[in-house]
Amino acid sequence: MDGRTAAMFPFLKGSGQYASEHGPDIETMLTSSLYEPARQRGLDRVLGAIRNHTIEPVPLVGSDADWLCLNEVLSYPYARILVSCVNDRLLTRRYALAEAEHMNTLLNDVKSAIPVIVSEMEINAKKGEKGIMNMHFADYLRYSYVMKATEWKLINMDIRNGYVRLTDDKFIRLLQNAYRSRLESELPLPIPDGVRALVEPETEIVIEELGKMKNRLSPTGGQEVKDEFLPPCIRTMISMAQSGQNLSHNARFALVSYFHALGMTYDQIIAVFAASPDFDESMSEYQIKHITGELTGGDGYTPPECATMMTNGICYEPDQLCEKIKHPLNYYRIKSGNRGNGPQNQS
Repeated sequence: MDGRTAAMFPFLKGSGQYASEHGPDIETMLTSSLYEPARQRGLDRVLGAIRNHTIEPVPLVGSDADWLCLNEVLSYPYARILVSCVNDRLLTRRYALAEAEHMNTLLNDVKSAIPVIVSEMEINAKKGEKGIMNMHFADYLRYSYVMKATEWKLINMDIRNGYVRLTDDKFIRLLQNAYRSRLESELPLPIPDGVRALVEPETEIVIEELGKMKNRLSPTGGQEVKDEFLPPCIRTMISMAQSGQNLSHNARFALVSYFHALGMTYDQIIAVFAASPDFDESMSEYQIKHITGELTGGDGYTPPECATMMTNGICYEPDQLCEKIKHPLNYYRIKSGNRGNGPQNQS
């Protein structure tokens, strides 16, 4: 594999071979001042993912193109080392998305790499006529399930002999999903203690930036939860729980997921339910840790939208602000003045 292709798609096996043939051993890469640009680029990959889930492209041309390509190739495993050392689920997902979107951008300009990527990802697909790609419907379903637009529904696709016919841009979009999924499943990597010690300064930078991002996305801005900013539905359910009334399953789920989104700890959450007449600490512990993702190692469930709350009969005493929003987390954001770009920041 040539250096430019290896640099653009560093996750391919050929890129690893390129690094082995032209690059240093792992210790030299981590310690030599010669490879400081590669390490900095690796750190920038992770920081870019945290800040705006984007990996900025770098020029790979000029008299020193070979050196630039090698640094780009080496920056990829270094970035994966940093992400693995931090071992935060949100960071892993954000980094995987950034790398996948970066691949998407590059593939739209260098479509010649598509067959290699398809082969290495073991996707059942083949090239059709006139810019059409064909993906087996089973793989199509596997990689399109996150696409919510009607146009991606299988019933709206052109299927022939079990294969979904796709334009290049849609096919590449599904490759993005496939790569993102694979990268998430690969991380974190097992990192030896010696390597962890060498990258600790950069790891601390990543942790600090990740903390800032979490505070920015949090409805509370990382501050203590204040009752006066809670929406009427949540305040009513808290009052019901603390007065000893039984809460429905939907109400319990809404409360726990909402508290978790606000950054409340397990102890803070379970204390709300302690006054319920049917309170069972062991059962409540299981339910809370399942909803918050502590049992599964994930990020936990997102609180239901206002429309879902209404359908479930737990939209209590809506006020004028409730009429202007679509998600109860936005109530807290607006009331507190913290209008960050959170995952549910829609009104």
